[in-house]
Amino acid sequence: MKNTFIKTCIGSAVTAAAMASAPASAMDILARVISSTPVVQQVAVPRQVCSNEAVVVQSPRSGAGALMGAIAGGAAGNAIGNGGGRAAATMIGLVGGAMLGDRIEGPNNQLQNVQRCSTQTFYENRASYFNVVYEYQGTQYSAQMPTDPGLHVRLNVSPVGAIEAAPQPFQSPPQSYYPPAQVQPQPVYVQPQPVYVQPQPVYVQPVMTAPVYEPAYYAPRPYYAPYYPPIGLSLNFGYSRGFGGGHRGHWR
Repeated sequence: MKNTFIKTCIGSAVTAAAMASAPASAMDILARVISSTPVVQQVAVPRQVCSNEAVVVQSPRSGAGALMGAIAGGAAGNAIGNGGGRAAATMIGLVGGAMLGDRIEGPNNQLQNVQRCSTQTFYENRASYFNVVYEYQGTQYSAQMPTDPGLHVRLNVSPVGAIEAAPQPFQSPPQSYYPPAQVQPQPVYVQPQPVYVQPQPVYVQPVMTAPVYEPAYYAPRPYYAPYYPPIGLSLNFGYSRGFGGGHRGHWR
């Protein structure tokens, strides 16, 4: 009885120790999504574009014009010819009439709708992935997901006793990366603006010139003729007065 009780206690202790030493299994829970932001990129998408065009199609000639021309030409040659030359005239009429009739008939042109297709490249904005922010036990975490998770995201959380780590959402499939599309730049027309150039003031330095004096003009000296005093000439006729105090007489 005593041995049985001891064995039972030992077995219970071994079972508890084994359960404590066993690794804790993870469990799935739902976390509340706070925000989900799509990351949009421009992707080149090739498409086939078809259109109908009116094309002129030339149908083959029926040959009725050549036949009618040959008959008419042969009859005319037969009527013109005489004797041995009638056969030659008939042959010439046949050939000439056939050629003329074929030319008169001419080609028969028709309009037909022809479908033409070409591959053109269009650019679309697509969401490459979503930046998701979710909350778990009062802490916010962020992750990138290929699709919008909605209101909740499923997490793979380890129980207490395991190594603590941030709860991770389910492994998403590999994300596809779309390189940014090369958009052909559109020509930009820039209207030239008028340019107003304000003339700069020009300062002219005054040039100091020496005064120019005209040469002095001296008037020529006046010419004076020699002056000769008048000669006194006295002619005494019938009267003479002498000198020396005596009266020498006079004559008439």
